[in-house]
Amino acid sequence: MQTDLIIVNEYCRICHIEPSFIFRLEEGGLIEIRIIEGEKYLQAEQLHDIERYTRMYYDLSINFEGIDAIHHLLNRVKSMQQQIGHLKKRLRVYEAKDFEENEL
Repeated sequence: MQTDLIIVNEYCRICHIEPSFIFRLEEGGLIEIRIIEGEKYLQAEQLHDIERYTRMYYDLSINFEGIDAIHHLLNRVKSMQQQIGHLKKRLRVYEAKDFEENEL
């Protein structure tokens, strides 16, 4: 058995959440469930996102549509931050060239 997989029912039992919540996250495309020999598993790398969605749903009473919208917006912010980082690197190259030309 792979150690990076977690049985959905065990995770739900330990975290005191309904398995239907996990299945709705999958239906919405927010997470992926793997089925191996009839058993449903979560990938360990998804746990951070699942815990975030769980807090949104159970603690903040945000519905699935709201969770999906927040997920989309967070992905956009991450993408924009990466673009800004890339543009800053490109800008440094031009600033360095300009600085070298001014010293000559």
